[in-house]
Amino acid sequence: MTSYLVPLVLVGGLISAGVYLLLERNLTRMLLGLLLVGNGVNVLILTAGGPSGNPPIRGRTAEGETVTADPLAQGMILTAIVITMGIAAFVLALTYRSYRLSRAEEVGNDPEDARVSERSEKLAGAIDEDLVTHHDPYPDTDEPDELDALPGHEGSR
Repeated sequence: MTSYLVPLVLVGGLISAGVYLLLERNLTRMLLGLLLVGNGVNVLILTAGGPSGNPPIRGRTAEGETVTADPLAQGMILTAIVITMGIAAFVLALTYRSYRLSRAEEVGNDPEDARVSERSEKLAGAIDEDLVTHHDPYPDTDEPDELDALPGHEGSR
């Protein structure tokens, strides 16, 4: 299968710009990044669908075409466009709600998440200290014991 360089470069540019915008804290930029990634994936599906050709309708032909276009790629792109528009509407609703509540479009750090993160770091440090100072009451050995499925069976060691 022959692939063309220009659509693949376009796909790479759209997806990389979309990911860059998704990593921003501004909700409008996140939405634009989401739309760019969606459009990049649509171009990728169109490129992977193969060359253009006759319409995928029985009895219809285009001038000089010998192959029929793949209708699956077209159906997948149409479905992806509908899903992307639904997600975009949801993100726009979230952006509007966030702006109405805080008059800021920038997503800040959640104080509750910061508190939970600090608590988990302290807990992880306490667990590490326990592992260093205490011994495991159930040491893991390779020797067969009463919990093994076949006690006394050596297997292929």
